[in-house]
Amino acid sequence: MEIIKEISEMKKISNFWKSKGYKISFVPTMGFLHAAHLALVKKARELGNKVVVSIFVNPLQFGPTEDFKEYPRDLERDLKLLREEKVDAVFVPTVEEMYPPDFQTYVEVTKLTQGLCGAYRIGHFKGVATVVLKLFNIVKPDIAIFGEKDYQQLQVIKQMVKDLNLDIEIIGYPTVREKDGLAMSSRNIYISKEERNSALSLYKSLLMAQKLVKEGIKDPRILKKEMENFIHTHPFTKVQYIEFVDPETLEPVEVIQKPVICALAVYVGKARLIDNMLISP
Repeated sequence: MEIIKEISEMKKISNFWKSKGYKISFVPTMGFLHAAHLALVKKARELGNKVVVSIFVNPLQFGPTEDFKEYPRDLERDLKLLREEKVDAVFVPTVEEMYPPDFQTYVEVTKLTQGLCGAYRIGHFKGVATVVLKLFNIVKPDIAIFGEKDYQQLQVIKQMVKDLNLDIEIIGYPTVREKDGLAMSSRNIYISKEERNSALSLYKSLLMAQKLVKEGIKDPRILKKEMENFIHTHPFTKVQYIEFVDPETLEPVEVIQKPVICALAVYVGKARLIDNMLISP
């Protein structure tokens, strides 16, 4: 497994693989890897001849009051896990390598980023789109794999690839959960033992919404109120948003007549957790 820190070296390796006709699969990450990341890596191995994983905590997607400095990091552990998965190359650039002092170009997907997390994390998806396009240009993948837990991010990346005519297939991988249903996330490390049961209220509320829709309730306002009330019966919780949106446009729906995405963000203690589920009437 090659560990690459320089953009020029990563490009050189990718160009060599391309010249040999290899199909490159790519999994971009911010590190502190867990089983969900490794599931993406396994999928990448199935779909490509060469697998590249990037580890880069991207400062552009963190707001001034967010957890960039505190974001969990453990590079040695990450590299050990990726060696076990027989990854071909790990790209680990520094912030200075990715954003030199004269950096001044950004990528912005407009409409898809107005709601959900985009309404609360101003500039977040601009940072995501910018770094992902840079990584695509450096790694030159044929396939890139993203988790569906970050559903809005997945849709933003798909839109960027479509709009900018990139020859990359974007694969969404189903949300990987703990045995108790909690969606896997690097930020789960922020959850204390006493907060853990409260964190499960996100997944349980999604299951409750699915049940209520199956029983005939089609008004998102009623569903949101039921979900919010349920979540707030758990200590340490504060709902930021609950939305029912069109799976493609991410625009809110007024009546649930076809499959929709229910997405939510909830603070549990200091941890901001997100989750979502496709809900069908």
